[in-house]
Parts: sequence; C-alpha cells; structure tokens
Amino acid sequence: MNPFLAFVVRGLIAIPVSGIVWLVSIFGFDQSFLLSGAIGTGAGLLVFWASGAVLKHRFLKRHGLTRREYQYIKKNLDEAKTKISRLHKALFSIRHIPSLKQRVWFMRVTRKIYMLTKKEPKRFYLAERFYFSHLDSAVELAEKYVFLAAQPVKNRELDLSLIETRRMLDELTVQVEKDLHQMISGDIDQLHFEMDVAKHSMKGMKDSRNHDESRRLK
Repeated sequence: MNPFLAFVVRGLIAIPVSGIVWLVSIFGFDQSFLLSGAIGTGAGLLVFWASGAVLKHRFLKRHGLTRREYQYIKKNLDEAKTKISRLHKALFSIRHIPSLKQRVWFMRVTRKIYMLTKKEPKRFYLAERFYFSHLDSAVELAEKYVFLAAQPVKNRELDLSLIETRRMLDELTVQVEKDLHQMISGDIDQLHFEMDVAKHSMKGMKDSRNHDESRRLK
C-alpha cells in the first residue's frame, strides 16, 4: 500500500477509537476530562501503531518476504533512489541533441525498474545487476560526461572521450533494458500461458459448434 494512503487509513481507524475511548472514560467510568483525554489519546496511539504493524505484516506476507529481507531491499531502494536522481540530473544536463531521445528512454527504463521494485519488492532479486552494477556505472559515466563537456578547453582527445562515453551509455541502455526484461520475464511467460489456454478453449468451443452443426445437417 502507498505509505501516505496507509498513514491515512491508520489515522481513520485510530481517531474514532480515541474518541470512543475518551467518551466511555468520561461517561462510563466517570473519569475527569483530562484523564479521559489522556486515556483516549493513548488508546488512539496504540491502535495507530497496531494497525501499522498489521498492514506491514500483511504486506510482507503478500509478497513472500521476511522482515529482514524487506529491510535489506528497502535500504538498497533508498540508495538507488538517490543514484537515479543523480543519473537523471546528469543525463538531462547533457547537451548532445542527437542522443536526447535515447537519454529520455534510458531515464524512463531506470525509473520503471525502480517503481516496479518499490511496488513489488521481491522483484529486487531479479534486478540485482541493475542495482549493484549497471546503475552505478551509468551514474559515474553520465556525471563524468557532464564534467568533461563543461571544460572550456576542447581538443581531439577530449572529443574522443566524450564520444566513447556516449557509446558506453548507449551500451548501458541496452543492458538496463535487459534488466527490465528479466524483471518481467515471468509475467511474459504467464501471459503466453494464458493466451495458449484461451486459444485452446476457443478452439474447443469452435470444434464443438462445428460438430453440433454437422449433426443438425445430418
């Protein structure tokens, strides 16, 4: 669940409980206004914490992860978010117009991998090459390109270095596309299976109709 939405849901559960406990304390147990308020607030905080624990437990169970696994993935996702932000900033700063479309596509693919992993954390294990290798290389190359391109003195060696860096970024784009494909390969296989089942079912229905028509004609 989206963190903000989860926070709202927990609040919508805790606030009414806090109010009910406060009223019960005042009118049911004849407690003072301040003491009832403290009891109600404590009950609301307890429910808010407990509902968060329940939601997190359900989230981990749904995705087949342990608490330790999720903390490990979340830590790497937090680091990746910073790296992706740096990468996009560097790619956007490159002023080489012919490669603009390629760079925009590169940014879209990296963001897609991140968002897929954030939504379904277990996919992290399918994209470890991206998080532990390709992303770091892309950030280093893109930022180095921006640094070199900003130098006031240009010469043949610098121009060749820029050309080579762009070529390596293009190769990295291909590798990152493969990372994304690896992440969704299971979904593609499942889609093909469902399509085969649907085709088989449609063929069976068609054969059955043809058989019934043949019997009627006889």
